[in-house]
Amino acid sequence: MEFTTQLLYPIDQVLLAVMIFSIMFGMGASLTIDDFKTVMRYPRGILIGFLSQFGLMPFFAYGLAVFLNLPPAYAISIILIGCLPGGTTSNMFAYFARGSVALSIAMTTASTIMALIMMPILLELYTAEFTAALTSELQLAGTGAEFVIPTGNIITSLVLVLVPVAMGMFLRAKSQVWAKTAEDTAGFMGIIVIIYLIGTAFARHSGLMLQTPIEIYIAAVCVGLLGFLFGFWMSRLFRLSPIFQRAISLETGIQNGPIAFAIILLSFAEPVQSQMLWLAILYSTFIVITSSFITLYYRRVGKFDYEIYKNTTIHNRLFGDEYVSHYPDGFLPKRIEHDPSQGFTPGQVREKKQAL
Repeated sequence: MEFTTQLLYPIDQVLLAVMIFSIMFGMGASLTIDDFKTVMRYPRGILIGFLSQFGLMPFFAYGLAVFLNLPPAYAISIILIGCLPGGTTSNMFAYFARGSVALSIAMTTASTIMALIMMPILLELYTAEFTAALTSELQLAGTGAEFVIPTGNIITSLVLVLVPVAMGMFLRAKSQVWAKTAEDTAGFMGIIVIIYLIGTAFARHSGLMLQTPIEIYIAAVCVGLLGFLFGFWMSRLFRLSPIFQRAISLETGIQNGPIAFAIILLSFAEPVQSQMLWLAILYSTFIVITSSFITLYYRRVGKFDYEIYKNTTIHNRLFGDEYVSHYPDGFLPKRIEHDPSQGFTPGQVREKKQAL
């Protein structure tokens, strides 16, 4: 698949840089030191999220690349997406899906930091055969070049996108009012820029949509769907609360697309860059669509258990952490009957252990 024109023009790259900075700054502005303490409050949820994020997702991405027999550049791109940390968009979807927003934020924070270590390792593990194939293609084309994964550039890219997170956290520590404004503004700007970039890319390259092989579309769509599915069942297997299951599912499937753009633009050169970028654009487009449908489904099926959770939270605020909420026999559905309160205060935790 040949790219006769560039996918992103200088103005697009400037807007993309602004979007990445804004989104990561907004993420930082939403975080406090207490959010990092949340990691310690939910160690099992974080651990399962970590296994889903950096265990399942890279494996699924690699499996799709092999099963669909993707060309090397596209294979590396889908594996790169599978190795990414969770995106801040997942926090918003977790809220609307009646999931645990606290866990979602904690997972996003932890995975973004851990990506500095995990991404280079995972990319080295899963892309070896594709980098060798790409080297062969380049040498047959007469370039004489050897393709290698630019690990140093990837780490630099990750560090650069973490700088605005630190800046946002500093603003939050100084002024919560301005931090909230920055958070809301960043989210709005990010959405506008994404719509613009996707719209202009498709308007300029509508023919490219028709030329794109079906397996590229399948890879772009299925990597997120597999993340949703197995993130949910992994957390269900370990008997986490339904609000945790929904949060981990969304956090696993929704990867940080803006970081993918940053890494591809800063770390890879043509002709590989355009191919990798096109798959990242397709993933970012379809993940918004699939996430919306998954969120609507979770919101509907999670209505009852989320109301139980909120009810328990209110009870503990009114009567103290030792108060345990009790419900009549047969009132709770089987999926939460052994986790009746879904609360996390000392009294509720003891009650759940006794029930089990």
